[in-house]
Amino acid sequence: MKNLNGFNKGVNLGGWLSQCSYEKEHLDTFVNENDFKIIASWSADHVRVPFDYNIIENNDGTFIEEGFKYLDKAVENSMKNGLNLILDLHKTAGFSFDYYGESENGFFDSKVYQERFYRLWEEMARRYGKFAPNVAFELLNEVTDAEFIDKWNMIAKECISRIRKIAPDILILVGSYHNNSADTVQFLDAPFDNNVIYNMHCYEPLKFTHQGAYWTNAIDPKERIPFENSVTSTEYFEDLFSTAIAKAEQFNSALYCGEYGCIDVVSPEDTVKWFKTINSVFRKHGIGRAAWNYKAMDFGLSDARLDGVRSQLIELL
Repeated sequence: MKNLNGFNKGVNLGGWLSQCSYEKEHLDTFVNENDFKIIASWSADHVRVPFDYNIIENNDGTFIEEGFKYLDKAVENSMKNGLNLILDLHKTAGFSFDYYGESENGFFDSKVYQERFYRLWEEMARRYGKFAPNVAFELLNEVTDAEFIDKWNMIAKECISRIRKIAPDILILVGSYHNNSADTVQFLDAPFDNNVIYNMHCYEPLKFTHQGAYWTNAIDPKERIPFENSVTSTEYFEDLFSTAIAKAEQFNSALYCGEYGCIDVVSPEDTVKWFKTINSVFRKHGIGRAAWNYKAMDFGLSDARLDGVRSQLIELL
């Protein structure tokens, strides 16, 4: 399996240009250059920046120049601080991973929505393709239902083909269904070329990392689970990642985990234990990763609750 140079240890800037209020004050102030400096001081080599289509696209599909300025700033601040950058389309017209908080639907059956998706990425390639290898593209965050995978494989192939006409060398990340779960990477097609890599997310066991979560019916918000009752060894993650690793090895591709982390209900001590366990497997297999999340969003690594253990966590990212 290939190593993913430049994208080994990262942090997400979620909640800035995605899953947010979209008010100008928020977009202007939630993240600033100092945040990039802090992440660089953690010995990270990259940031992952989720953004929603409506930051840069009007309802009719025309582009919003003011919105691109935020992505420009993300690129500028990353490069100024020695960080690489993944631009992650977290929501596209007609699809969002968030069943409960978004009304987007119809993407996988709509040629109109799909064409907007292709045009968006063509525009992204025109603007940011020149920054390869320091900038990478993540086509779409967390495809949900298993029934979408065949269509998604075809859509991803067409999208990459169009990007390649503009940005032939930029790194492109593609994840599978069940919200980028590791055990569904095996159902993705072979990589389009050598600069396309497999992407997964990991919040397993969900009942541990998301205990108390109020936004999903998959969790009893009153249940509390200590680390020792959930994950006790690296074998758990070895088994969980095994088919994804095998798929990457089959095609000599790299494997990347774009999100992983523990909700703020989990104690700081148990958070450290979980990070230590999962990261030992990431490092063993050379899996690049970006922790969720830098600040707020119920997962903030820079939040005050983790002040006593942050130095340990930084070593474990």
